[in-house]
Amino acid sequence: MSSVLRLPSMRLLRRLQHQHLLRPVLSRSVTRGEYRRPGKPIEDKPPWQKINFSFSKGLDGIVKHMTLLKREFFDRWVGPQGKPLSEHLLEQNQVVWEFRGPESLEQWVVSSDREIGGQSEVDLKLGRNNNTCFLSGSLRTTPPKDGETRYSGYCSMRTKQLLASFDRKKHYDWSGFNTLNLRVRGDGRPWVIIIGTETYFSHQKDDIYSYFLYTRGGPYWQEVKIPFSKFFLTHRGRVQDDQHPLWMDKINTIGFTLGDKVDGPFQLEIDYIGVSKDYAHTEEFAYELYKRNPEV
Repeated sequence: MSSVLRLPSMRLLRRLQHQHLLRPVLSRSVTRGEYRRPGKPIEDKPPWQKINFSFSKGLDGIVKHMTLLKREFFDRWVGPQGKPLSEHLLEQNQVVWEFRGPESLEQWVVSSDREIGGQSEVDLKLGRNNNTCFLSGSLRTTPPKDGETRYSGYCSMRTKQLLASFDRKKHYDWSGFNTLNLRVRGDGRPWVIIIGTETYFSHQKDDIYSYFLYTRGGPYWQEVKIPFSKFFLTHRGRVQDDQHPLWMDKINTIGFTLGDKVDGPFQLEIDYIGVSKDYAHTEEFAYELYKRNPEV
């Protein structure tokens, strides 16, 4: 009886494989192992066909990484980040990013929901007299017609991961500071400042610390000071119950995201981004920490 029931199932399996409805697990894991966003076409090219085996590119890479390695070696003899140790210990204010030329924009990357089939547009360029960063575009909340995505409408600007020699991760150490300083000029729309830190496990790669940036609008600049203790932990846009303070000596990236669900143009102009030490601010963390066994 079991052999009789097994024959139709085997025939159905062969028919599905013949019609390419079922593919072998090995080929899927090799060629399609990465996550594919809804609406993005499937790439059948194997990974090794995307590699550029160029001798000149390899030579340029060797020169670049050896230069970075030399800089890292000599900076350690001078002090942290190439500064004298006495200056590093007494430093209370530090400008991390300022936009004073085209090369300053190379550290940033912009993205929007157009990557998943949305209609939002974003553009990053220098402001007037090449002294500021001007982020502008248009937000559209219409979701893509892929049958899977339900919500859409976001634009963001984010720093690239800082790399040391031989593409090793390099982090920003802000353990001596407690406040984020900004000089911005917006159009009245609310933004979200996001900070990414190093994580222990791979499933935490989407963990982001967030806080709000409310712009006034109008022609006047505004000085913004946000304590790092105010940033709360989110995962793919959702606030987490288990909150933790920022890992201040393992900062990877910082960025700005707009997703207020209002269709229309937007603009944000940034003069500089820095950190400071405010001795009047003594708060360690603004939110309740999760404890499995709370103290009575």
